[in-house]
Amino acid sequence: MRYLIFALTIVFFSSCSSFNKLLKSDNPEEQLNAAIEYYENEDYFRTQQLMEKIIVSYRGTIQAEKIYYYYAYSFYHMKDYITAAFHFNSLAKSLPNSQYAEEALYMSAYCKFLFSPDYFLDQTFTKEAIQEMQLFINKHPQSTRVADANKIIDEMRAKMEMKSFEAAKIYMQLEEYNAAVTALRNVISDFPGTNYTEEAMFLILKSWFLYAQGSISAKQLERYQEVKKAWEEFSSEFPESEHKNAALFYYSSAVKNIEKIQNTTQNIKK
Repeated sequence: MRYLIFALTIVFFSSCSSFNKLLKSDNPEEQLNAAIEYYENEDYFRTQQLMEKIIVSYRGTIQAEKIYYYYAYSFYHMKDYITAAFHFNSLAKSLPNSQYAEEALYMSAYCKFLFSPDYFLDQTFTKEAIQEMQLFINKHPQSTRVADANKIIDEMRAKMEMKSFEAAKIYMQLEEYNAAVTALRNVISDFPGTNYTEEAMFLILKSWFLYAQGSISAKQLERYQEVKKAWEEFSSEFPESEHKNAALFYYSSAVKNIEKIQNTTQNIKK
């Protein structure tokens, strides 16, 4: 065992010594060949170090696009997705006629997709990924990657829909019913055809009812009338909804309260 450890130690330091010589070398071609070899052996850290040394030397040459391609992928394989996205995007923009341009544009968006966090966190990278994937589809409509790009867009939009819908529900939990109605309407308008439409419309109805119920007398009539409007829209759109009984209860209660308020108002006038 001692001899094995000793032998491995010698190999390690010998390897480090050879690599350090490569880094200090004045031969960019030798460094490029070594960088690609390191890449193929999945030593992405050393690939990056060598590529960084030679990028300037090869700028404006045919080899430049290949160098930048491997360089971007080295970050991708090390799961540094944001840095990888930056370099893929730079490759696609600076070398639009490159053989790697299409793939680089896709990978820039894909890396942001991979970095996109859970729905309850900030969705900046999710939005950017959607925009970039759509840009990719628009620029390369015949690409074999279009189907995957569309699936990714659908997945990211679903995540954003969930974030928007859950945020609206939080307003209800906080009893901020007016804000809840606005947020729920935004879910429906911002995401046409969303699977949350039925529940969102029901929660709008419920929010209006609870909002009216807790309002001062002077505001109750107009807010109960909003319950009626919400009921008409909901029952027309989803007549067989699983929420129809609860929705009918809110509507019936609102109608009774409207009649009560109107009768009280008439009696006062008399």
